[in-house]
Amino acid sequence: MNTPTTTQLPVPPHFNSEEVGYVWRVPYQQRAKEAREWAKKHNIKPASEDETRICLLLIDVQNTFCIPEFELFVGGKSGAAAVNDNIRLCEFIYRYLGVITKIIPTMDTHTAMQIFHSIFWVNQAGEHPTPSATSITPADIEKGIWKVNPGVAYSLGYDYELLEKHAYHYVKQLSQDGKYPLTVWSYHSMLGGIGHALVSAVEEAVFFHCIARHSQTQFEIKGNNPLTENYSVLRPEVLESFDKRPFAQKNTRLIQQLLEFDTVIVAGQAKSHCVAWTIDDLLTEIQQVDPNLAKKVYLLEDCTSPVVVPGVVDYTEAADAAFERFAAAGMHLVKSTEPFLS
Repeated sequence: MNTPTTTQLPVPPHFNSEEVGYVWRVPYQQRAKEAREWAKKHNIKPASEDETRICLLLIDVQNTFCIPEFELFVGGKSGAAAVNDNIRLCEFIYRYLGVITKIIPTMDTHTAMQIFHSIFWVNQAGEHPTPSATSITPADIEKGIWKVNPGVAYSLGYDYELLEKHAYHYVKQLSQDGKYPLTVWSYHSMLGGIGHALVSAVEEAVFFHCIARHSQTQFEIKGNNPLTENYSVLRPEVLESFDKRPFAQKNTRLIQQLLEFDTVIVAGQAKSHCVAWTIDDLLTEIQQVDPNLAKKVYLLEDCTSPVVVPGVVDYTEAADAAFERFAAAGMHLVKSTEPFLS
C-alpha cells in the first residue's frame, strides 16, 4: 500500500467511549478550538497537502442503526455490536487524523410513504404489514395478499393503477436480480428526526477531523426515492419502472470520486445490507475500469456488524460470505487496530 510513513496520534482527551451509545449535543465551538490546538500540537497538515489521498467512507452511522432502542439497532450476535463498532471507529478516526484526507458519511434518508414502509401496503381488510417481519413477494401481490395503499398513491401524486404496476414490477425485479426480497422495515432514518442524525460521538470525531485538517465533510444522501430501496449509496435497488423509463439513477459522481482516491476505507452499518451492497456496487464499477483497483479498498471488519434479530433472522453468514468474495477480488479485510496505514 502506497501510504506515507506515519505515527499514530493519541486519542484526544474529550473522547469518552462510555458515551458512544447515547445521543447528545456536540459542543462545536469548544471542539473546533481544541481541534485547531490539536493540529498545531501534533503538526497536522491541511488535507490539501496530502500526497496520498485517503477516503474514509462511513455507511449509515446514524442513530437509527447504532443506538440501542432506536428503530433498527444493529445489535449483531453480542446485542451491542454497533456501539462497540463505533467506539473502535471513533478511535480509528482520531488515531489516523493526520492521514485521512476526506470523510464521506452516507445518510440513509426516509419519509413515511416509501415502498418499504408499512403504510405503503394493505391487505384485503385494510391492515398494514408488520414491520421487520414481513417480506413481500410477487406471489403475494398476485394472490392479493398485499396491494398498494390507494391513499399513498393519492398523497404521492401517482396514478393508482400505474403505481400498482410499478410495485409489482419492482418486487419481481428484486427477485430476478438476486436481491433480498422487499422487506417492510420499521419507520427509520426519518428525515427531520433524531434517528436520521449521525451518532453523536462519530459526528464529533468527524467534525474534529474537518476542523483539524481543513477538510470539508462530504455528506451523501441516499434512500429518499419513495419507489425504491437504496441499500447502496452508489445506486438504488431498481433503476427502471415497468415501462422501462428511468425513475432513479446511479450516483456516478461519487463512484468516480471514490475511484480517484489512492485508498478507500469502508466502515458502517449494517455489514449484511447497506455496507455489503455499497461495496458490491463499488466492486462492480472497479471491475469495469481496472480490477487491480480493488487492492486500494480496505474494509474495517471490526467497525461493521450484520443484522441479527434473535429468533427471526441472522444475516451473519451472508455478510461474511460477501466479505470473503470482496477479499477474493483483491480488497483487504482489516481491523481498525491493525497498523495498515503506517
